[in-house]
Amino acid sequence: MSSTTNRQIRLARRPVGDVGPEDWEHVTEAAAAPGAGRFAGRTRYLSLDPAMRGWLDDRPSYLPPVGIGEVMRAASIVEVTESDHPDFRVGDLVTGAFGVQERIVSDGRGALRIDPSAASPSTYLGALGMSGLTAYFGLLDVGALTEGDTVAVSGAAGAVGSMVGQIAKAKGCRVIGIAGGAEKCALLTGELGFDAAIDYRAENVRKALRTHAPTGIDVYFDNVGGEVLDAALANLAQRARVVICGAISQYNTTTGVQGPANYLALLVARARMEGFVIFDYAPRFTEARREIGSWIEGGRIKVLEHVVKGTIDDFPATLQMLFRGENTGKLVLELG
Repeated sequence: MSSTTNRQIRLARRPVGDVGPEDWEHVTEAAAAPGAGRFAGRTRYLSLDPAMRGWLDDRPSYLPPVGIGEVMRAASIVEVTESDHPDFRVGDLVTGAFGVQERIVSDGRGALRIDPSAASPSTYLGALGMSGLTAYFGLLDVGALTEGDTVAVSGAAGAVGSMVGQIAKAKGCRVIGIAGGAEKCALLTGELGFDAAIDYRAENVRKALRTHAPTGIDVYFDNVGGEVLDAALANLAQRARVVICGAISQYNTTTGVQGPANYLALLVARARMEGFVIFDYAPRFTEARREIGSWIEGGRIKVLEHVVKGTIDDFPATLQMLFRGENTGKLVLELG
């Protein structure tokens, strides 16, 4: 691809149910020059996240929906190729919400220069990026984690879930992971050090939670919603905290979101259920990255990434891996 062109993925129409190839437009346009006070960059890594599905729907949310004809929203790592910006030099690696496109131009707002000598660039999209930050603040602040708590997390082999479990272990807690498939469950209890794992495809989650948490769950971190959330609600300890991070099992539904049938368990257990948006914690991101970085350096957290090598045009197919449960850890598209 010539350096004078920019390949982009734009939203062609709002999907109903599963996102299909026809929902995207593949566009080639001239690459823009940076201009005064701006820098240009070439995309090296793209972040793929379950939240992307919600951004495609035209409904009120914590961010406005991606507009028809707009470049798909995404966090990425770019390499600076030209610069007239005092804070960014040619060769710097920078992370920001630059979208699904090969080349970007930025005035630097929302951009963060990263240190590739401290961690792999892709790690700044996962463990040191929004996934790690979501796990950190969701568990410690919203979940009010206390040493000795019993923690259960769904989507435990995903980008956020794998971090939740490891942070809880670093804080002295017992951790139960819920994931799909024997291979993922073995990863959780083996490499990542979870105390127990439940295969929701092969086990009765409600009964398994009762076995692994006989006195109840103190913190449940939910990434999937639906039946798994109901199973957790049926196994809460007194004064439990339920953290609502996501509901990937419900994102492609065409019949309406399945709400929690067991919500009265919150009353019986004197528990609370709370959702959160990671951007509310932006002033404290540096604090969180520092502590997560120390855990990684000390070997208490293992970075779990699923890197797919391809081109911008591979974005639609790679995104579908999230909803088929094909990724383990943070899903990243690396551009050649």
